[in-house]
Amino acid sequence: MTDVLQTTFRQLGVSSPVVEALAVRGIVAPFAIQTKVVPDALEGIDVLAKSPTGSGKTLAFGIPLVERLAAGAATPAALVLVPTRELAVQVAGEMEDIAAARGLKVAVAYGGVPIVKQRKTVEQGHILVATPGRLEDLCRRRMVSLREVSIFILDEADRMLDMGFQPQVDEIVRRLPRARQTMFFSATLDGEVGRLARAYTSNAAHHELADAAEAAEDVDHRFLAVTSETKLTTLIDLLSAEDGLSLVFVRTKQGADRLVSRLRERGVSALAMHGDMQQRARERALERFDSGKVRVLVATDIAARGLDLEKIGTVINYDPPEDGKGYVHRVGRTGRAGRTGTGVTLVLDDQRADVSRIAARLDLEDEFTSSGMAMAPPRLVYTSRRSRRSRW
Repeated sequence: MTDVLQTTFRQLGVSSPVVEALAVRGIVAPFAIQTKVVPDALEGIDVLAKSPTGSGKTLAFGIPLVERLAAGAATPAALVLVPTRELAVQVAGEMEDIAAARGLKVAVAYGGVPIVKQRKTVEQGHILVATPGRLEDLCRRRMVSLREVSIFILDEADRMLDMGFQPQVDEIVRRLPRARQTMFFSATLDGEVGRLARAYTSNAAHHELADAAEAAEDVDHRFLAVTSETKLTTLIDLLSAEDGLSLVFVRTKQGADRLVSRLRERGVSALAMHGDMQQRARERALERFDSGKVRVLVATDIAARGLDLEKIGTVINYDPPEDGKGYVHRVGRTGRAGRTGTGVTLVLDDQRADVSRIAARLDLEDEFTSSGMAMAPPRLVYTSRRSRRSRW
């Protein structure tokens, strides 16, 4: 394995065309996960990588993928499986320029658009980035064959399981050649995710980056006490102070639409993004947000899965997340890949205890108490008459 102290793409074994394509985008040095994964991946070794969102993992598998494929490769010769349509589009976009530098084309397949039209694009792609449901449909209709796939990437595997995609993923893997390179990326490799990782890979190199809570060091975490009367005003003040893009999280689809209406009534231009919207409407909202035409996007957790936009400066939890994992996912939309950002959580009085426990779980006690709110005492769960343990 290559020395992790190497700090340039050339030292990692990346070719000049790809190095130059990255430099055009201002990417001149690898991030930690890329330094760890790229050397093994270039050698064709299976990889298991525990890597939090925003760590630069797309290029960690994208760079070796384009390096190992020949321009005359089959279509498709590589498959990247992702959980959501938004992530499929973003991953494909992230790889397009480095693929082109090697004479390769990237195709993307996801639901919500006509399958026949999509088939024409898929047929031309050396690298196919797809969601499980649409790819399974394409395979069953014999619109695409996976028999020539030599490299398989499973990205955000933990989210695949959370969203109930394991049956489709298992079916797709059965269609792949046994002789292939597999790279498996997940925020956790514990439990069922770990079992799946071991089942899909062979003699894999294992790499871990710091957990998501530690990886968010470039984010300024803030907690603000609000009342039901001051909550909206506080949000508007926060949005007014932000020059860049702001992503606001709410719990429900109805809550997203309602909050957008209330913001517009007060002169704040905002868009909603949630699961009840048609795919094209979601894409238009994302395009307008990414371009800066609208600087506020109000989203639910499901709609924002895999959202990876460089310009998000502030994430605001208008409704606090349910747990630490949700907090990390949400606030991880900013401060990505070495950039700085701000995460703000608005806390009603009856939410203080739950939010304080989330803060404690993520080592954010100082940030929480500096807001003037006291930490809640540990919640005890009784496991027997003789023993008890902290919930966390």
